[in-house]
Amino acid sequence: MTFSALHIAVAGPVARVTLNRPEVRNAFNEGLIAELTAAFTELGAREDLRAIVLAAEGKAFCAGADLNWMKAMAGYSWEENHADATRLADMLWAIYSCPVPVVARVQGDAYAGGVGLVACADIVVAADTAGFCLSEAKLGLLPATIGPYVVRALGEQASRRYFVTAERLDAAQAQRLGLVHEVVAAEALDAKLDELVAAITANGPAAVRACKRLVKDVAAREITPELRDDTARRIADIRASAEGREGVQSFLNKSRPSWLPG
Repeated sequence: MTFSALHIAVAGPVARVTLNRPEVRNAFNEGLIAELTAAFTELGAREDLRAIVLAAEGKAFCAGADLNWMKAMAGYSWEENHADATRLADMLWAIYSCPVPVVARVQGDAYAGGVGLVACADIVVAADTAGFCLSEAKLGLLPATIGPYVVRALGEQASRRYFVTAERLDAAQAQRLGLVHEVVAAEALDAKLDELVAAITANGPAAVRACKRLVKDVAAREITPELRDDTARRIADIRASAEGREGVQSFLNKSRPSWLPG
C-alpha cells in the first residue's frame, strides 16, 4: 500500500509510524484510517521488528475526526454509519492487537479518537504541554469505538466521569489516571522515548511478544485452575525454547545473548 497520510520509517528493529496531516491537526478521515490499519497489519507481521513508535507531525497528536469527514457523515444512513464506524474499530484493533510493542510519542493534544489511539498503545510518553479530551458528548455523540480501549487505560470510574463531562485532562492528570506512563518536558520527549525503546529491544524478542500477549490474555480474568495451567504452559514453552535456553545460559555465564548488539 502507498502511504500519503503517514510517514513510515524502519531503522533496524524499530519502526516509526508518523501521522502526517499536520495541517488538519492529524485528524482522522477514511484515508488515514485505512493507512493506519494497513501499516500496523503489515508491520505486525514482520518478525524482525521489536518496537513500533507511533508519533505525529505538527503541534497536535490527533484531533479526532476531520471536519470534512464529519460533514460527509452527517448525511450517512445507519448502514453507512455502521460501515464507517466498523472501519475505525478495525483500525484500533490493528494497533491494540499488534504483536510488536507500540510506544506512543504524544507531543501535542489528543482529542476524541486521538485518545483512542493513545489508549491502544502499550507505552505512552507525553510532553507536559499535551492535553487529552474525550470530547464526543459535546457534539451529541459518544466515544463508542474507542471505549473498550479507553476504559482499559483510564479505568471504569475515571471513564464514567470524563465520558460524560468531556472535560480536558492535562498530561499530569492523564498520567495519574493511567492513560499516560511518562510525562516530560517537550525537549526531553525523544530522550525518554529512546530510553524506553532501548529497554524493550534489550530483552528477548520472543519473550517481549509473549509478555504483551500474556497481559492481554490474563487481564481481568478470574484465577481459575485453567488459567493457572495456561500460565504454567506458557513459561514451560518459553523455558524450552531456543531463546529461553540462551537467555538463561547467558545470565548464568555472564555473557551477552545473541539479541544484544556487540
